[in-house]
Amino acid sequence: MPSVYADPAVRCRLIEFLGGGTLAEATSVYVTSSDGCQFDRTHLLPPSCLDELLVDELDISRSLADTESLLLHLDIEYVNFDSPAEAFVDPWRAFDLQEPAVRAIETRLLQHGIRPLHLVTGQGHHFVWRVRRDSGVARRIADLCPAPELLDDCLARVPAPFGDVIDRDAHAAFAGLALLMEYLAHQVKVSAAPYSEIPVTITAVHTGPCATRRREVVSIDISEYGDPLHTRMIRMPFTNYLKPWVGGLARSLGLEREIPAFRSIPLHEIDIRQAIKMRQVDADVCDLARRACVRIPDQPAGTERLLEDYLASPLRHFHESFHADQHDPKERWCDTYDRTPLDTLPPCARHLLVWPNDWLLKPAGIQLVTRCLLAEGWHPRHIAGLIRSKFENPAFHWGVNWNDYLPAIRADFYTRLFAGLHACGLDPLIDLNCTSNREKGFCFPPEGGAPCSLEPTLRKLEPPRAP
Repeated sequence: MPSVYADPAVRCRLIEFLGGGTLAEATSVYVTSSDGCQFDRTHLLPPSCLDELLVDELDISRSLADTESLLLHLDIEYVNFDSPAEAFVDPWRAFDLQEPAVRAIETRLLQHGIRPLHLVTGQGHHFVWRVRRDSGVARRIADLCPAPELLDDCLARVPAPFGDVIDRDAHAAFAGLALLMEYLAHQVKVSAAPYSEIPVTITAVHTGPCATRRREVVSIDISEYGDPLHTRMIRMPFTNYLKPWVGGLARSLGLEREIPAFRSIPLHEIDIRQAIKMRQVDADVCDLARRACVRIPDQPAGTERLLEDYLASPLRHFHESFHADQHDPKERWCDTYDRTPLDTLPPCARHLLVWPNDWLLKPAGIQLVTRCLLAEGWHPRHIAGLIRSKFENPAFHWGVNWNDYLPAIRADFYTRLFAGLHACGLDPLIDLNCTSNREKGFCFPPEGGAPCSLEPTLRKLEPPRAP
């Protein structure tokens, strides 16, 4: 039976998503196959090599970087910390649980006048649109760049073939976009959380068992904005979704035969239940490719309205105060961050700072440290500086290639995210207690059975009133 990739309509749609009418006209900086793996610069290919990936039946992604446009991408997904394959074994329930967040995103974007391309992937939904890099709104977003001192470090990490395209302006725009997408995530969380059966979190933050008695969340995943532009990509529609197999999840859980083969597809003239069925049937996928355009829509006017709302928001005020301070210079860390007194912190937070690998690579770990240090009166930018100092310490054997990623950006992003939720009254702190911490797997009581509690931290960190 011929492959879906052999269908001419599918190939046309892929080229369309790459930003051109032909591969020679594609505006995507690269294509790659990286499902379930860490970023690998040796697997980045020019768009002209698309057919090589098709012949090998691989999953395929395109770069978030684009030669002509600034791409805006919002991703939501179902995450189950106890059963990581749940979204693949029972997609009906996983996608039903996301419906309040989907409606919130569609409503919020429509209020701003943004009409995105809506894609369905293995665990959730992608919403993507663009503005031209030479547009006024793209330049205004680039002007938001909060840490221009980090741009040279970003440029130094870009693979040589792409250095002329993923330039200083592109990195500045991506850094500004991180602030804007954080604001949009706030809006979605506010709208979706009251109607959601399970917690709605920004990034996949560990939680304890919720009303369903499971440790599960709907994640508004903006984590891509915590890394340099050249490392991030978007899964392409009409391509094979191989993550459970490539990442080893299906094999480790003995589920190879229980997870059906399927593709990522656009949600075009169908509902989510039809999409779950259709994505498993080759003929239906090919038929959809003949009638569903996947050109990423240009939305400058709506994006400008979203930007204006952000600039008038309490979150913008917090962002300005966050970036008003600086990390301590590296040459002073031995006298500043490395000498941070930990005895005033709860044992759980103390453990994460003494043994940070891999606790500080998990959003919930940074959330806990951020909350505890805010309670001690730390400026949030220095919380990020402390976490950065841990990331840059080779003694912890991170296993992360910091030659591709950037510790300063990662630390700033997650610390700013969790401190911003608190500052804007969107962190009710209901899980800042020992029981929840134990259920999350982040409890480390002191040796000898000495008493410990998060209650003093909670009392110090009274949540601001929500707007």
